[in-house]
Amino acid sequence: MARFIHSILLATSLLSSPSQSRILFPYERRQLTREYVASLPEEDAQLFAFGDQFETLAVNATDKRCRYGPQDGKWPSDKAWQKLAKQLSTTDALIKTTPQASVCYGTTKNEAKCQELTKNWNNSYTHIDDPTEVLSPIYQGLTCQPPAIYDSGNCTLGGYPSYVIKAADVLDIQLGINFARNDGVRLVVKNTGHDFAGKSVGAGSLSIWTHGLKDIQIFDNYVDESGYRGPAVKAGAGVQDFDLYKAVNDKGLVVVGGAGQTVGAMGGYIQGGGHSPLSSIYGMAADQALGFEIVTPTGEFLSANSTSNPDLFWALRGGGGGTFGVVTSVAVKAFKDMPVTAVSWLLDSATIGKDKFWAASQAFVDRASSNADNGTYSYLIMAPSANGKDYTFIMQAFLAPNKTAKETTAILSPYFSRLTALNIPFSPNMTEYKGFYPAWQAHFPLEAQSDVQTAYGSRLFPRSNFDSETGRNITFNVLRQTLEAGQSIIAFNLGPTLARGGNPDNAVNPAWRNAVLHAIAGRRWDVKASVADILAARKSFTNGTMQKWRDVTPGSGSYLNEADRLEPNWQQSFWGDKYARLLQIKKEWDPKDVFWAVNAVGSEGWTVESVDGLPDENGKLCKVNTTSSAATADAPMLQAF
Repeated sequence: MARFIHSILLATSLLSSPSQSRILFPYERRQLTREYVASLPEEDAQLFAFGDQFETLAVNATDKRCRYGPQDGKWPSDKAWQKLAKQLSTTDALIKTTPQASVCYGTTKNEAKCQELTKNWNNSYTHIDDPTEVLSPIYQGLTCQPPAIYDSGNCTLGGYPSYVIKAADVLDIQLGINFARNDGVRLVVKNTGHDFAGKSVGAGSLSIWTHGLKDIQIFDNYVDESGYRGPAVKAGAGVQDFDLYKAVNDKGLVVVGGAGQTVGAMGGYIQGGGHSPLSSIYGMAADQALGFEIVTPTGEFLSANSTSNPDLFWALRGGGGGTFGVVTSVAVKAFKDMPVTAVSWLLDSATIGKDKFWAASQAFVDRASSNADNGTYSYLIMAPSANGKDYTFIMQAFLAPNKTAKETTAILSPYFSRLTALNIPFSPNMTEYKGFYPAWQAHFPLEAQSDVQTAYGSRLFPRSNFDSETGRNITFNVLRQTLEAGQSIIAFNLGPTLARGGNPDNAVNPAWRNAVLHAIAGRRWDVKASVADILAARKSFTNGTMQKWRDVTPGSGSYLNEADRLEPNWQQSFWGDKYARLLQIKKEWDPKDVFWAVNAVGSEGWTVESVDGLPDENGKLCKVNTTSSAATADAPMLQAF
């Protein structure tokens, strides 16, 4: 039946317009239509109807306190799930979740496979191609990890989705959205699983997995209604940085993408704003967006750009992923490739002494504004040693786009002179590359993932913090206190403002426009810590370390894609004065809260009632204004493997 739908829709889909803004990939031409839904038997039409179609036929039309779970009487029947499976584009598109680590437990235990999985558990490529794994598993609830990583005792679904749709086309996504909405099932969206807060998992949910949407089309001269004329790229939601950078490099181009190899460039990354190694010269990734193709909460497939649905277009550029719909592709500006100089170095207090270490580290941080103004991007790590007595400063990459080695040396000269004055032996590794792609490949390694005992938080440090000696001292002292408390820092020195031409009007957090340092801290706890100890550690992190950062950056904010899940006043922190408009757009496009993610626009009315008492997705999604007794009655049971 699905093949028949596709043959009809392929002939009737809108292909393009003179502006190029509606050029669709083949998978975007295969769509569900209202006419097809109307032709179905009433029982099936109830499952797959669009949001405003046959309203009285909704399977579960009554107002629900919680999204239904597998143990509820109103959870879709096996027959209903089978009907969904038959309508999807391929016979294997509907996946019943089996966690990877199930090979380590129970009747499916396979010791050899478990050992191999354990060996590669912290490699993100181990999880990226899996339909349900995410790279911050603490938010799934740690109910199925390899015992050598975290002994969960057995393997249960916990916060994993119950089912996944491996989306191969727009039709699959429409069917998934309509099915979940009409049946009262929680809906989540997963791309690559780069997720610091658990936004792409959820107990008892149906997950739409966009990882397979990998098409890329490059335009030498893209014509857009906004007035842009020039090179551009249209990329599917599943395209990752390593895919995108390679494709445009072959055409002599660059795009504003992420630093991480496996980040999904057109998913939550760009929808959340997206900082980039090229941000100091071009701004945020969201600033480059020319148009989105998206399936909305009602199941409609449409374009959002400067002339079509401009309010939605505004919100998608920085308003956050998994909130307004499922994006299937994005068209973004591209730029001519350029030479890049990259520099790396390491400072170790065990070698140079702590006094010199702190002085040398501050000497670099103090130059945050100057570095950003010179168009550079720094990716650095400051960390305590394993013995807790020493510290390291690792400059993973001081990237100078469109700069020669000579020009980069001139930029760094004041810093180098300061190290000489401190009598610090210093031998930086400086390399000049012909283009961006080889520099990125050489200096941005694959980062370890799937940490089971760390919470992260971030803060945007504004330019004003570095305008005076007092401000610089206060700022660095707060960072130093974090390290001395045993917590590591990952920092990015960049200036994502487009002051030369004015910042675009979009939903990107306005704090980014004044920031010159984006810093991330992590708070670890013992892998065997109790719930009470974990909650205490998280509270100490949010109200201690991160509060100190907030105190020295009043009025600034945090990067929503790399933020503390317990971030207070997150609406202001993630979006500043843009939140009110975002909330209005959310209510207009998704009045039934079909899409929900923690600390996302419009998420205030719902909460996850976690079964373990921790801030994770291992529990039902329920409305917040009800009695605790109802919450207890609705508590989900665990499904074991």
